[in-house]
This record gives sequence, structure tokens and C-alpha cells, in this order.
Amino acid sequence: MKKIVLTGGGTAGHVTPNIALLPNLKESDYEIYYIGSYDGIEKRLIEDYDIPYYGISTGKFRRYFDPKNFSDPFRVIKGLSQARKILKEIKPDIVFSKGGFVSVPVVRAASSLKIPCIIHESDMTPGLANKLCIPVAEKVCCNFPETLQYLPENKAVLTGSPIREELSQGNKIAALDLCGFSANKPVIMVIGGSLGAANVNKAVRDALPKLLEDFQVVHICGKEKIDNLLLTTPGYKQFEYVKAELKDIFAMADIVISRAGANAICELLALKKPNILIPLKAGSRGDQILNAKSFESQGFSVVLDEDDITTGSLLDAVHHLFFTRQSYINAMSKSSQSSSIETIMKLIEKTVEENKEK
Repeated sequence: MKKIVLTGGGTAGHVTPNIALLPNLKESDYEIYYIGSYDGIEKRLIEDYDIPYYGISTGKFRRYFDPKNFSDPFRVIKGLSQARKILKEIKPDIVFSKGGFVSVPVVRAASSLKIPCIIHESDMTPGLANKLCIPVAEKVCCNFPETLQYLPENKAVLTGSPIREELSQGNKIAALDLCGFSANKPVIMVIGGSLGAANVNKAVRDALPKLLEDFQVVHICGKEKIDNLLLTTPGYKQFEYVKAELKDIFAMADIVISRAGANAICELLALKKPNILIPLKAGSRGDQILNAKSFESQGFSVVLDEDDITTGSLLDAVHHLFFTRQSYINAMSKSSQSSSIETIMKLIEKTVEENKEK
């Protein structure tokens, strides 16, 4: 049986595309393993899939001053040694990396052992972790045509982002029951990424009294970001994070307010959900802004600047989107995005076969 090691973590966006590949990898008779951090979100997300999980030491790659910048390189070196030991034990045919800081020691260790690696870049420009992995990768998958110019020509492949098939199989009635909502009033879904988004949460909660006049709001607000004062507000339901219920909530939502992480917006595109994007700015390298602009230019999204959001501007955007939502659905329906999972699986199979011939 062929063996594959998946890696990636730090945020759900570095894990869910790997999860999307699992059914196809199993169908293709791959024995699957996962290497992540000791206690990152990837461990929690993967534990439901009966896959051997290995935790290693990791360090974060920061673009700003932090005392940990002096100690984290040693954690990465330790992680590299741990990853080499694990890979020697597993002896995989290939490593597939979705990025994030945990992926760097895994990919570099695999390269040192002559194990081929395919990596995936979700954003329009490569992140620092992937920049450190690109030199030793066999192929680099990406989501946006604009990304190709930033990658080595002989490695770059435009694939799109793997989207979990289950997301399109939600049950609207189940979500209405879960949230205690009426079927006769439209629903706004608010999601700020796996770690939540304080600015998005605040903007929505500030506008909540007005929003609830015309809509029901389901708010996936992030770990420890529940507002206890709003727990009993009719028509407003909060979750820190959802897993199995996410597909049902998507099915229930008429429009979505979201950050502009690449995997999140690719899910919105695949599900054809009219959306308002509020890209992250502070502490970011600007990737979400580029992602949002691309989707806005293609007619998929309304974009708001988080620094300029007022209750009035958010309400105006919500009502505009809701009443013109069909035009956004039509634009997304015309997207010619290819089957990313099929493309990536072919890349994996071809790389494994070519490596066996060497």
C-alpha cells in the first residue's frame, strides 16, 4: 500500500484542504499519516478521522518583533529532527503540505530524506512558510492565476483549493432546529475564521439590533469570543466553532459575512453563497486584501474595509447584497474553476510513480 504524510496547521485554513483530500486518498489505497504541532488546531480537527497523528515542536515565523523570535528557531530545529525520525519510521512515498509554520520542518526533513513533497499555496502571494519550502518542493499548487508569476515556472500548477464535498450536502432544516430559527426569515451567517475576528465580531454586534429587524444571525465567533450578554437574544445564535454542523449552517445561510482567507472564500465560491468580505489588515501581510479584491472584481463579493466599518455601512452592504444576491450567485455559477481535488490527486499519483522510477 502507498503511504502519504499530510502536514499543515496553525489555522483551520491550513488543515481543511487536507481533510478534503482524505476520501480520494483512501479510495486510491493510500495509508495516511498526519504530522502537526503538539496541540494546534490541526490535532483537534484530524482526531475525528482515525488517522495516526504525530506532534512535533514548532516555532512561528513572525514579521514583527517578539521575544519568542529568539527561541522559536531552536524549536524549529528540534521539530526538524523529530520530523526526520518520524518520516524514517513511516517511510512515506510522498508528503503533501498545506502550509503553516508546522509544515516547514516536515517538508525540509522530507527533502533531506529524498521523499518528494507537493505543497499548496492558498493565497495570491506565497506566505513565508511556503517560501521556505518552495526550493525543495516537487510541485507548488495554487488558487489564483496571479500567483503563478511568484512561483518557479517548472513547479507551479494552478489547481484551486480542495473543498470538502460534505459542505455541499447540508440540511437547512437541521440548522434551523439547531439555532432555534424560523424558516420564514432570512439568515446571515457570520464567520471570522477558526480563531475568530474581533473587529468583525464587534461590527456585527454593534449592528445587531438593526440586523435582527430583518434577519436572523448565526455567528461563528471564535474560541472564547462568545458574548454572554447576548446568549438569550432572539434570532441570534453564537458558536465558538462548529465542525459537523458547518454544512447545515451553510445550507441555511442566505448571505455570509466573512474574513477573506483563501480557503474560506473558495468555500463560498464553491457553495455559491453571496458574501461580504472584511479582509484582515492588522498583523497581516495583505494577502486577504488581495484575495478580496480578486473576488470583488469577478463579481463574487462585496468588500468592506475593517477600518472604515460603521453600523450604517454594514447595514447598507447587507441590504444591498441580500436584494441583489442573485447577480452574485450568477457570477459565481459562471466560474470555470476546475476540480481541484482531481487535479491534485493526479499530481500526487504522478509524483509517486516518477519517484519510484528514479
